[in-house]
Amino acid sequence: MKKNKGMIIGFLTPAVLIFLAVFFYPIVRTVVMSFFKIDSVTDSMDLWKFVGIENYQKLFATDIFRTSMVNIGKIWLLGGIVVMTVSLLFAVILTSGIRGKKVFRAIIYLPNIVSAVALATMWLQYVYSPKFGLLKNVLDALGLHELAKTQWTAPDHVFWALLFAYCFGMIGYHMLIWMSGIERISPDFYEAATLDGANKFNQFRYMTLPLLKGVFKTNITMWSVSTAGFFVWSQLFSSVTANKATIVPVQYMYSQIFGAGNAVTERNAGYGAAIGIILCICVVLIFTICNAFIKDDDLEF
Repeated sequence: MKKNKGMIIGFLTPAVLIFLAVFFYPIVRTVVMSFFKIDSVTDSMDLWKFVGIENYQKLFATDIFRTSMVNIGKIWLLGGIVVMTVSLLFAVILTSGIRGKKVFRAIIYLPNIVSAVALATMWLQYVYSPKFGLLKNVLDALGLHELAKTQWTAPDHVFWALLFAYCFGMIGYHMLIWMSGIERISPDFYEAATLDGANKFNQFRYMTLPLLKGVFKTNITMWSVSTAGFFVWSQLFSSVTANKATIVPVQYMYSQIFGAGNAVTERNAGYGAAIGIILCICVVLIFTICNAFIKDDDLEF
């Protein structure tokens, strides 16, 4: 049957126009902005001052930006190891046929339906509180009185307190992605492996993990995107604006674009756009590396 080109164009045109207006144009505009000095993000283009790669040079020469990149790198690497490992463990347990699967799945995913502001406030006020916090009460009950006196939100510990709280909130989301991959694997594979004498560990190592390579790439990509946009948790855990212990690139970008914080004497939206471009490049590099080293084209369910 001959395709109706007019109908195809008619259906595609609105989607293409929306994509160009909502996604493509802002991306191109941001890339262009990163080469200019712009006082306000709403300034017309005739007010932009071309500076070339000066914004990028200034960024990498600024200590606080380098610190923010190190912080986000630690959140991505260390937090990613914890989140991916624990979420995979929960996914394997919940897909093993245990009772109450739906209840446990809902409980573990629950932090993801609570706003980041409310969740971070809960950790600060009701978990890490040095007076009546949950962590203090638990440690006291265990007889660890000296450890219970630790000021978890003090500069020496606030980054690790932030990282732990953030990982706690992200486990449920990535667990569901793992579960969707595990549930696609036919039970017949496991039955055949059991008949051949393979125990549960060997089934997980030689069957489940190889068949989850594609899901692993998805999880890493989603984790990288969410980490690149890390902002609310850092902002709430900062005792002062641009606290070096918790500063991340998006928080620094916010301060540069909107002039937030005492350390910012002038606003430069182009400088902030350069930060966004760098973060975007980091995510693309991670995705490219994952595609290069993790191949699952020869695996079938």
